[in-house]
Amino acid sequence: MSAPIGGQAVLEGVMMRGPSAWSVAVRKPDGEIAEVNRPISSFLLRHRWARIPVVRGIFALGESLAIGFRALAISANYAAQEEGEEDEEVKTELSRGQLLFAFALAIGFALLLFKVSPALITSWLPIESTGWFVVVEGLVRVTIFVLYLVIVGFMPDLKRVFQYHAAEHKAINAYEAGDQLEPEAVQRHSLIHVRCGTAFLLYVMVIAIFVFAFVGQPGWFWLIASRILLLPVIAGIAYEVIRFAGKHPQNPILRTILAPGLWLQRLTTRDPSLDQIEVSIRALREVLRLEGRLTPEERKVEVMA
Repeated sequence: MSAPIGGQAVLEGVMMRGPSAWSVAVRKPDGEIAEVNRPISSFLLRHRWARIPVVRGIFALGESLAIGFRALAISANYAAQEEGEEDEEVKTELSRGQLLFAFALAIGFALLLFKVSPALITSWLPIESTGWFVVVEGLVRVTIFVLYLVIVGFMPDLKRVFQYHAAEHKAINAYEAGDQLEPEAVQRHSLIHVRCGTAFLLYVMVIAIFVFAFVGQPGWFWLIASRILLLPVIAGIAYEVIRFAGKHPQNPILRTILAPGLWLQRLTTRDPSLDQIEVSIRALREVLRLEGRLTPEERKVEVMA
């Protein structure tokens, strides 16, 4: 079985990735679709020890974040492009310093909002039991996360990103179902996917409840430190859950257990237009072409297009 295709919504476009390449397709202000693709030199493929369960999730997430930031930068440059402007400057990559800064800013914000804040809020409550402490902290964390998604969902620009998010899911669902990669056919597929990043974040928060139960209820310094230091371990475990779910998407018991993560995707997806689905298909086709997965018939369609 071929390795799964993943993706991410960007500004006015979609990024798709496989094991050896990624591609971002963006709808430019003049209505044309621009494509940028890059090879992937995966640390996981070069080092056997990095593929140990849980450990592999940490490296896979790091690589996904790096590719995601690069794709976002490309899409932002296209979004700011004037009609008739040449594309050469748009393909400029982020420097190492810019990438590290983006990493630090995004991860710092996430840690502060979803890790540090819930722990501090719960520590102010009169809770003596360790068990109740981690449960209440988990509920506070999930509540903050859901409220955050609801609030950002009202922002017009993010509504379009959520439409592209759904377009990404529909294209991958169509491909995995063996359906034609045409806008009308793809539109019929679900905008929910078991490997979605939104669901992954929810699983991280739920798994954290069980992991933090072993830490107990230390003083505030170690309370905050444990929430930060144990995040890679929790993310690695959540990655294994998502990976297993992706291999058994139709298992009824598994789908019941993971149902909250699937429901939550309704907050980060919106019904896409056929034009938006066309963009997601372009990104997906490019990745499939680069990895040699297109059938001869599909290659003919590519040439004719």
